[in-house]
Amino acid sequence: MADTLPSEFDVIVIGTGMCNLVLPGQSLGRLSCFYFFCLPESIIAAACSRSGRRVLHVDSRSYYGGNWASFSFSGLLSWLKEHQENSDIENDSPVWQDQILENEEAIALSRKDKTIQHVEVFCYASQDLHEDVEEAGALQKNHALVTSANSTEAADSSFLPMEDESLSTMNCEMLTEQTPSSDPENALEVNGAEVTGEKENHCDDKTCVPSTSAEDVSENVPIAEDTTEQPKKNRITYSQIIKEGRRFNIDLVSKLLYSRGLLIDLLIKSNVSRYAEFKNITRILAFREGRVEQVPCSRADVFNSKQLTMVEKRMLMKFLTFCMEYEKYADEYKGYEDITFYEYLKTQKLTPNLQYIVLHSIAMTSETASSTIDGLKATRNFLHCLGRYGNTPFLFPLYGQGELPQCFCRMCAVFGGIYCLRHSVQCLVVDKESRKCKAIIDQFGQRIISEHFLVEDSYFSENMCSRVQYRQISRAVLITDRSVLKTDSDQQISILTVPAEEPGMFAVRVIELCSSTMTCMKGTYLVHLTCTSSKTAREDLEPVVQKLFIPYTEMEIENEQVEKPRILWALYFNMRDSSDISRSCYKDLPSNVYVCSGPDCGLGNDNAVKQALRIELTKSVCHPGGITVRLKHFSRKSAPVKISVPLHQILKTLSLMETVYSQRLQNPVPYQRLTQRLSRKAQTLET
Repeated sequence: MADTLPSEFDVIVIGTGMCNLVLPGQSLGRLSCFYFFCLPESIIAAACSRSGRRVLHVDSRSYYGGNWASFSFSGLLSWLKEHQENSDIENDSPVWQDQILENEEAIALSRKDKTIQHVEVFCYASQDLHEDVEEAGALQKNHALVTSANSTEAADSSFLPMEDESLSTMNCEMLTEQTPSSDPENALEVNGAEVTGEKENHCDDKTCVPSTSAEDVSENVPIAEDTTEQPKKNRITYSQIIKEGRRFNIDLVSKLLYSRGLLIDLLIKSNVSRYAEFKNITRILAFREGRVEQVPCSRADVFNSKQLTMVEKRMLMKFLTFCMEYEKYADEYKGYEDITFYEYLKTQKLTPNLQYIVLHSIAMTSETASSTIDGLKATRNFLHCLGRYGNTPFLFPLYGQGELPQCFCRMCAVFGGIYCLRHSVQCLVVDKESRKCKAIIDQFGQRIISEHFLVEDSYFSENMCSRVQYRQISRAVLITDRSVLKTDSDQQISILTVPAEEPGMFAVRVIELCSSTMTCMKGTYLVHLTCTSSKTAREDLEPVVQKLFIPYTEMEIENEQVEKPRILWALYFNMRDSSDISRSCYKDLPSNVYVCSGPDCGLGNDNAVKQALRIELTKSVCHPGGITVRLKHFSRKSAPVKISVPLHQILKTLSLMETVYSQRLQNPVPYQRLTQRLSRKAQTLET
């Protein structure tokens, strides 16, 4: 597209992540925002675009999603390489400084992302076979980045970037717009069967060659099939992973969707669910006494379980029944509100085995993390989500969590939103008298006017964030050769909580994905480990990795009696958690600039949706005095349109529609009836 953009938009979004934020409750006549590409931003961009606003969605990165993104294997290597090699970029530039007037001042935005730190990569798979085989479009293998576990450099941290090094962007092209073939209004498609086809127009199906043109990248490049015989049984080499790299979709943040969570409801109500497919998590696991075992979830699972005695089954069902309606029985937990949920479970008639299951596999908390009320709420939420789409409460989007921001971006584009990747913003222009932001200046020196701005936290300078106290998330991504709990089916999607062993440490959440989720190649598993940071990611997570897995070595290849899965490739990194930070912590933040945080450490995505509801922009888009009317076009191919405006505007519009359609259809009765119903509704509200 042309470098020059229109000089004014209704809504300007900086960042393609998943944050849906809303502006103060003002009229939408000149609604204007500025966002960056993260999940919350993508949601609000879709909402504004669908309501008829002019939306510009900008991101300095070359991929969708920010820290919510998913990468192919070669794309992840590009992301790691640029993060390692990135150097400081001077923000001061005469291109925008010359455009600042006397009554204005500039807030320079950082071009350096410091949300990722302590990156460590280890390759355990053999690298001596088929070294010349590479994925189509993949970058050359960076030997300084991917460290062999067999070399003495594996323990050396010299290849690690310094803490102040920034995360740069991956060289990827924009997502090709995909038109849905069906329009389910109130259904969420959950794919229960194994998916074998390759997704069309997927973000990670594009290649990552710096010199490749956009036209060449947009074409679907078929994946070369591996016809070479493996010299040894069960042997997976690094070159095979590279060659099948586009089979991988590796998430930077590991989350699941509660089947009755806020995000699922939003996907259904907005019809964004038609752009994605989901699979149900097939099992919930527990790690106890050095063994991994499956936890019964449903009533049928409980009574069919051989791990529980008949007495334990009755005790568990009685307690879970109480948790479903615990608010009606306040006397049962009165006096225990100030203690932990773990201490409360000890007062109930539950065996240690049941206490462990409820605490770690159902409430999914730790001994010290949750109060009694929080634990009861978590247990009720777990039970409430059971049975909607499967035997467990969780769903996972095919092709990874990075699909969700792209789905909302796709809806925004369908309704006229303009997307511009690799387009950085130099500064915010603030009026000295009103102390409000009035415009932005982009990398080409162009001034774009807006009334409201939404900026991702990572774009602010160190000076503006000097009073902010960030938390950190420890993350690990493993590629393994088998599941942590082997069963008859090799297509299992599992979640496991490993409790902390030492005071001050946090429980580790493990999510294991099989190839049917379209996130890894056949014969491998993709394992995500997540916890709140107390040290570096490797220090936090390596003890759990050692309990569940072993390194993939030549000596173990022929040993079929090995019980633990073998690690082929491992990545550790720390990610900034900027959720739940008050805007007052940001220094000299203009009143019409709103901050969007990155991913949090929670399992679900409800925090991103709640963040949107807490900010006034959502209330502006969905006016409290308005009513939603659904109008279907005569063409079956066109999508239904939802409008949400004040009643007096609806009545005025319907009166005009009545005149027009009476001439075209000779049947104004339906619109007359609708006008009468809305008039009665208006009178009721006035009363």
